[in-house]
Amino acid sequence: MPSLLVVLARAMRDLAQPRIFAVLFLPMLGAIVLWSVLAFFFWDAWTESFRSLIEGTAVTRWLAASGVTWVLESLSVVVVIALLVPATLITAVLITELVAMPVVVSVVSRAYPALEKRPGGSIAGSLANAAAGIAIFLVLWLVTLPLWLTGIGALILPPLVSAYLNQRLLRYDALSEHASREEYREIVSRHKARLYGLGVMLAPLYYVPFVNLAAPVISGLAFTHFGLGALAALRQQRP
Repeated sequence: MPSLLVVLARAMRDLAQPRIFAVLFLPMLGAIVLWSVLAFFFWDAWTESFRSLIEGTAVTRWLAASGVTWVLESLSVVVVIALLVPATLITAVLITELVAMPVVVSVVSRAYPALEKRPGGSIAGSLANAAAGIAIFLVLWLVTLPLWLTGIGALILPPLVSAYLNQRLLRYDALSEHASREEYREIVSRHKARLYGLGVMLAPLYYVPFVNLAAPVISGLAFTHFGLGALAALRQQRP
């Protein structure tokens, strides 16, 4: 079973593949364009909804009495941006699942020609896994949102939370064509810490300008290399 650094090196190597390069920027660009268009049309409605939500609260009354209602305006903008970030990330990962992962798996599987396909995944399974992963991700994001105000929390917490989403969604699609359900469960059970560790290593890519355009596909490549490598090792132990 290769180390995580080897997995990342193999993922970077595969970026030169023509089929990978063809879908490299599609997920993140698609997500950015989608939410930019929605923000253009609904920005005022979103910020107004937040203001209406907290209107009449003690905080609002205190701001009005202090003559600093501009703080409320700024807070509305910050909250909307804080919600757009996970929305964009979720959309990018979903586009990766739908569009890029079939290409990624077909390219990476060439490195494992002896690996028999025992499809244990399905569209319904992928949708259920995505729904559960996104729900948990959103809860984690909202719960940790107040900790962003600590400064350090704003740097550390988003990558840690997004690492969960990445590994939860992409590990399923990476193995759905080759691993049986029993094999998938065993791999996740054996390598849970390493899967999350790989997600943590990849998470900063989503927050680096320009690099983040390729981050979803790089993640897909890395998790596919990890998953198929773990599956091959498992079958060697249990023919």
